Amino acid sequence: MILPSSNSAAILQRRIGLRSAVAFNMLEMIGVGPFIALPLVIAAAGYRLSAWAWVLGAVIAIADGLVWAELGAAFPRAGGSYAFLREIYGPERAGNWLSFLYVWQVSFTAPLSIASGCIGLSSFLAWFWPGLDSAPIAALPMLHFTNFAAAATCLLVTALLYRNLSSITRLAWVLFAGVLAAIAGVIVSGFAIGGGWQMPASRGLTLPAALSGLAQATLLATYCYWGYYNICFLGGEVRRPERTIPRAILLSVLFVAAFYVAMNMAALPYLRDAASHVSAGAAVRLQLVADIAKSAFGSAAGRLMAALIIWAAFGSVFSLLLGYSRVPYAAARDNNYFRFLAALHPRYNIPHRSLVALGLVATLFCFFSLTQVITMLVITRILLQFFLQHVGVILLRIQQPELTRPFKMPLYPLPPLVAICGFLFMLVNRSHALGGLGVAAAIALSGTVIYYIRARRLGQWPFGQAT
Repeated sequence: MILPSSNSAAILQRRIGLRSAVAFNMLEMIGVGPFIALPLVIAAAGYRLSAWAWVLGAVIAIADGLVWAELGAAFPRAGGSYAFLREIYGPERAGNWLSFLYVWQVSFTAPLSIASGCIGLSSFLAWFWPGLDSAPIAALPMLHFTNFAAAATCLLVTALLYRNLSSITRLAWVLFAGVLAAIAGVIVSGFAIGGGWQMPASRGLTLPAALSGLAQATLLATYCYWGYYNICFLGGEVRRPERTIPRAILLSVLFVAAFYVAMNMAALPYLRDAASHVSAGAAVRLQLVADIAKSAFGSAAGRLMAALIIWAAFGSVFSLLLGYSRVPYAAARDNNYFRFLAALHPRYNIPHRSLVALGLVATLFCFFSLTQVITMLVITRILLQFFLQHVGVILLRIQQPELTRPFKMPLYPLPPLVAICGFLFMLVNRSHALGGLGVAAAIALSGTVIYYIRARRLGQWPFGQAT
């Protein structure tokens, strides 16, 4: 039951085509991550293996993307994983619990992802205006002007998304052009220096050290690829979703993989001292990438490259908030989350309450320290989202062979098995993995307790049939 409102009969309109779907995906995929992570991947894996980390990340992304493609084409609804888990495990059975648990973790991870992007963007602004690193309140030295800049960025993105989908799509294309310019700038600058494709000499590594470094580098690379599934969250607004969603996922992964590998090869000769900057701040690592353009074309080019990377960060936050704002709305519409969020704007026909709620929570998170949050986000999503979908797509094939599947992944069941093995490789070979696993367990346990209290009151599974 949805909270009654003047637009309770309104539905999302299907206006997103293939080109816009690819743009939305790539906007989220190419934020500040690859530019910050580029020297870190080289430092973790070494010169010889760094390109392979991006390739291995692409393989995992394609394998996982095929799972998203099959599920997205079969269940093209708002909310993405929420709709998948609910249907796979049964809306009147465990699917009600698992889909609630997914939305619960999104309530933490999505605002944190958005806030981390805004904080990253604001820290890059400090590269232009060093005064942003100072603390305005002496009694609170951990609070900097960058926190306020990040919060302002989050509010600005929320305001830009508070409009009809046609306006949002036009703005997305403007942001996407800047993202492509940033990627092209790094690639062209790296090869213009004259060292492209020449592998620097490096010391040999033992097999355990090589695997550990490759696992850490692949984790970083995989995070930079994430976003190829963004269009699934907008499934209720996609034209011909049975064709558009699978194509958008695969095309975005292939395009971005080509960009990332080319960026890595172009930057390799320049980032010889990448390992010495592992502990440096984001602004320092941004400077490493911007200095490539500076060395090739002068100081003005370096400043332009830094500005384009900030532009890419803004575009990523824009796409993140756009996609995830549909998740609480979809759950609330099914009476499986707070019903207040199950409303569409009477004029813009967007889930405006869900959008504003996530935007405000992300704004608050901008005032927290997000050190190592990225790793915790990756582990939480792997365990509470991706693994459930990998197992689920296999269960769905076994339990519902007659289900209409507009897109069937090739080489089934190899893609979900490859994705599972790839994610396990990253988790098992990482150092300090128990901390991230503990965070995921805490979110799962707290969400389960809240669900069972709520289910008992509403007579939902396992206390009765979901309504």
